[in-house]
Amino acid sequence: MKLKLRKIGNSIGTTFPKEILDKLQVNEGDTLYLTETPDGIELTAYDPEFEQVMEAAGEITRHYRNALKELAK
Repeated sequence: MKLKLRKIGNSIGTTFPKEILDKLQVNEGDTLYLTETPDGIELTAYDPEFEQVMEAAGEITRHYRNALKELAK
């Protein structure tokens, strides 16, 4: 699929066809994230850094499960 770049104010931008927005499950005002991969650039609707933080939080929660239960009382 080709996307044409256009001047938007002082920036360059593009528009996405509705079917692409539907696949990404995004709407106007949502944020998209670009990630460099060995194969090129990946465009996603989720923040990979946030996912890493949540995985770390899950590990901490599992490790300190008993302490957290006591603190919750």
